[in-house]
Order: sequence, then structure tokens, then C-alpha cells
Amino acid sequence: MLAALTGAGLSAAAGLNAYIPFLIVAVVARFTEVLNLPSQYAWIESDWAIGGAAVLLVGEVVFDKIPVVDHINDAVGTFIRPASGGLIFAATQAAEDLEQGSSFMQDNPWIGVVLGIVTAGIVHTGKAVTRPVVNASTMGIGAPLMSTAEDTASVGLSFVAIFFPIIVIFALLLMLWGAIVLWRKGRKRRREREQAVAAYYG
Repeated sequence: MLAALTGAGLSAAAGLNAYIPFLIVAVVARFTEVLNLPSQYAWIESDWAIGGAAVLLVGEVVFDKIPVVDHINDAVGTFIRPASGGLIFAATQAAEDLEQGSSFMQDNPWIGVVLGIVTAGIVHTGKAVTRPVVNASTMGIGAPLMSTAEDTASVGLSFVAIFFPIIVIFALLLMLWGAIVLWRKGRKRRREREQAVAAYYG
């Protein structure tokens, strides 16, 4: 159960930013005993994987904070974020199996991959739908603020998933509530601005 929560939390974090949970898992696995990845996922903690993910993270962090460009970034993320979520879910589930002396998830990695893709995909969709509404309602000013909040949430959720997995379900519910609130406020502001423009030209 805890392993599933860890995978779900990391996959959700990947839905916000594909590279943050990947890097955190890689660094934790390489420099601590908290995560011991099985051999088929050992490449995640290699120098080239960590370095490559760090470079891609810099691009993600920058592009996601620029209005209009962030929409293109989200379009690209439609493929990358769910894929990252699937990989991370499968890797951490297999690591848990290794510690427990089981091989089920190692023999059936597709289960973790599917669950991770679905979880990350749902979160990514919420992000992609909410961001245009926020951008439109704030004339683009909200883009860097939202992006920073999403990156912070991705970092926090990744650490919670690894070290305090029992809290993941509450974190996910909080994220869902926050997304709904932002979406509703954004739609309300956009309607008010459209009505003001219509009244001015009417």
C-alpha cells in the first residue's frame, strides 16, 4: 500500500514537472539507502541520466514561466510527463519489491507503467487546462507564479512520496481542491473582463 502511494505521489509530481521527481529519485537512490533500485532501473542513478535530466529541468523551468511558450511546453509535456510518471512508478514499485524479497513488480513492470502514466496524465491534463484560464484572466502575469507554485508542489510531493507516503493521499486531494479553486477563479475573472469589454464597446 505504501509503495503504491509512493508511486502515485511521484507520478502526480511528474504530471506537474517531468524532471523534478526523476531527479529526486535518482539522487536519493544514488546517495542514500532509502531507495535501492533493481538492476533494470539502475541507469536512472547514472551520471548521464542525472546530468541529462538536470539540463532538461532547466529548460522546463524557464519555458514554463513564459506566457504562450508555456502552452507549447505543455503540449510537448503531454507525452513526456506521463512517460516519466510511468517510469518512476514502475521503478519505485520494483524497488519496494526488491526490499521485500518479491519479484512481482519486476516481472510485471507494465502494471506500474500504466498506473504511473494514468496518474501523471490526469495531473498534466489538469495543469494544461487550468494554465490558459489563469493566463487569460491575469493577462499572462500569472504564468510565472503558477509555474513556480507547480514546481514547488512537484518538489514537495516528491519528497513526501518517498519519505512520508501515507500523506500522499491528502496532498493529492489538496492539489485537486487547489486546481478547482484556481480554475473557477480564472473563469470568473475572464467572464468579468469580457463583460467589461462588451459593455465598453456596447
